[in-house]
Amino acid sequence: MSGRPADVGRLLISSEDGPGIVATVTAFLYARGANIISADQTSTDPVGGRFFQRIEFHLPDLLAWIDVLEREFADEVAGRFGMSFRIRPAVVPQRVALFVSKLDHCLLDLLWRWRGGELPIDVVQVVSNHPDLEKEVDRFGVPFAHIPVTRATKAEAEAATLSLLEGRVDLVVLARYMQILSGTFLERLGVPAINIHHSFLPAFVGAGPYAQAKERGVKLVGATAHYVTEDLDEGPIIEQDVARISHRDTVAQITGRGADIERLVLARAVRWHCEDRVLLDGSTTVVF
Repeated sequence: MSGRPADVGRLLISSEDGPGIVATVTAFLYARGANIISADQTSTDPVGGRFFQRIEFHLPDLLAWIDVLEREFADEVAGRFGMSFRIRPAVVPQRVALFVSKLDHCLLDLLWRWRGGELPIDVVQVVSNHPDLEKEVDRFGVPFAHIPVTRATKAEAEAATLSLLEGRVDLVVLARYMQILSGTFLERLGVPAINIHHSFLPAFVGAGPYAQAKERGVKLVGATAHYVTEDLDEGPIIEQDVARISHRDTVAQITGRGADIERLVLARAVRWHCEDRVLLDGSTTVVF
């Protein structure tokens, strides 16, 4: 990528499709001395559809100009087209809190990828409703908060979690966190949340989905990463993948393959979100 990394920005836009959007956006950037590095776009329908675009650009001293750029884009471009947009410097990592229960495979995978520089994130907090993984998390130098959750204390636990995270995070990732987040919690959280689950839903709900899959002779296991909404496991999907299994595989082997897929799918979803590659289109997503 050309230029200093601190001078690279990302612009994401969505609006009703129509003539002149691309010309106006690129002219705006050109007038301010920005050089477009990459651009992706799509339309659901050129007549009355929705238009989505992701642009990476280089602009000298971007960090000093980012606030001005946002104001001027809102006034000169977004208002004209009724456009939703965001502009972000690529060099600034997103602050992430990881939620986990007892299963560690997704949590540890994300922590390893973060420490190895594979993910453009800064893990600022781990939250768990069980104390089991505290020592594992301590090895990464990340604060660990044990906040128990029961049916009777759910409201108090969510309030404590919100107080802990307030103003500190840009994204929450449920790395096999076996609790349902309430609509009130999600609204007050004010940042996106990504969840991972096996792709057997709704056929194999509850405990032991891989054992259920074995009993039914399933030939594929998979995982789905999606944004969290108040409706359980119905948020917009970011990424999915599968692995083939056979009748020869034991439940333990199937579970292991499922865990591998869960790790990969969740890591991809987190990376794509934090690289500003995901735009929402109602109940679905556009991923560039």
